[in-house]
Amino acid sequence: MAAGDLPEQILANFLLQEPDVEHWLDAIEFSCRMMQAVGNNWDYKQRADAKLTPDEAIADLNHRFLQHGVGYQYVSGKIIRYDSQFLHAKVVKPALDLLQDKRYLGANDEFLKAHEHYRKGEVKDCLADSLSALESTLKTICHKRRWTFQPKDTAKTLLDICFKNGLIPTFFQSHYSALQSTLESGVPTVRNRLGGHGQGPQVIDVPEHYAAYALHVTASAIQFLIEAEKALP
Repeated sequence: MAAGDLPEQILANFLLQEPDVEHWLDAIEFSCRMMQAVGNNWDYKQRADAKLTPDEAIADLNHRFLQHGVGYQYVSGKIIRYDSQFLHAKVVKPALDLLQDKRYLGANDEFLKAHEHYRKGEVKDCLADSLSALESTLKTICHKRRWTFQPKDTAKTLLDICFKNGLIPTFFQSHYSALQSTLESGVPTVRNRLGGHGQGPQVIDVPEHYAAYALHVTASAIQFLIEAEKALP
């Protein structure tokens, strides 16, 4: 770094020379967040070399990641892993969009942390935050609807409360048992058996594909639950 270098030159040199992928992704994430933070107060047209708005630049970044097979996307202020285009488009992104509602602030924070842990290979922490995001979503729904629950209620208890209060429309009642079983045996079970409650005298090696499964089940469950709550009268 030479004296007098402009910030963008410093960043470009760092990205070209940094061998650690995680550090490289952190720099990209920070840059995107800064662009979004100043975007509303920055007239990019004042820069002769600026061709894109911050939102356009981020969209272009994600397109180039996809185009070149880089398995990451910048979404909701975070660089997240992008293992499947279909799952990302149909499951993960819709869930993140729904969690932008300020009432789901806690669930959104936990779900993004789960993705950050997944990106860094921290599988057990990913499972723990996946469950926390699901539980926070359920608690928010209960709070919005004034359904009685306890702060320490587990996902299973919260699911029971939501279902008993008609979260699922009547015409879906025939699918009630299968749906509840899917939700209850998804994230909570995976996390409880592999990610939480202590691991005893032996270190438990949790495979990475469990984390991917937990994230996608969490996203699907969150999307379903929030949309179902919105559909209630």
